[in-house]
Amino acid sequence: MKKVLVIIGLCLLAGYLIFSVFYFQRKPKDGVCTRFEVEVLNGTADEQFVDTKDVLSFVKGKGLDPTGKQFQDINTNEIEEAILANQLVKKVNVFVTNDNAIKVTIEERKPILRIISSTGEGYYIDSEGSKMPLSRNFTAYLPIATGFIKEDFARGDLFKFALFLHDDKFWNAQIEQIVVQTNHEIELIPRVGDQRIILGGLEGYKEKLEKLLTFYENGLNETGWNKYSVINLKFDKQVVCTKR
Repeated sequence: MKKVLVIIGLCLLAGYLIFSVFYFQRKPKDGVCTRFEVEVLNGTADEQFVDTKDVLSFVKGKGLDPTGKQFQDINTNEIEEAILANQLVKKVNVFVTNDNAIKVTIEERKPILRIISSTGEGYYIDSEGSKMPLSRNFTAYLPIATGFIKEDFARGDLFKFALFLHDDKFWNAQIEQIVVQTNHEIELIPRVGDQRIILGGLEGYKEKLEKLLTFYENGLNETGWNKYSVINLKFDKQVVCTKR
């Protein structure tokens, strides 16, 4: 008898869940959208590349404002695709809320390097190696790469190097600027210490930076950070310094 009651209870629960799913899915379609909201999920309001007011204006300008429309006449996929045209945006989700509003949640792309090329072009490289435009709303505090930089180099070898710096707590805090020469050799400008660091080509950059870190720990801590004007890492198993 107890087993029968349990089975009946489970059947009733399953029936209620099925009914609820269909009921709440259909209910919004019979109503009218009362509000249109946009929320950027990552970062505080003063640290966001995307301005919610700009998104609202853009959607309205495209004739996609859902406010006052029947839910059955609202194409949420079309709203998503329109917002994804913004290259600062990584992901968009558009959905109906319980109080008959249409809400948009936005995840921004994450930059790891800012590019200022010798031709004057400026943009970010994001965490996936894609080109990302600058924003008039917010400027990210990141290492800056300057010099002779073409997009394919920025999205290739330079991106891999910048990602390594970004993921390393010490180097992320230490490297302020990456200077790219015409032959793609690299000089680094540190935040701490008044010297140029000649890295050379990007091949073997991990070993070169390990060598520099050892020199920091065993050399500069003894002699002082501003004794040398140039630190050269191009030579195998050596750190060659130029005194001021």
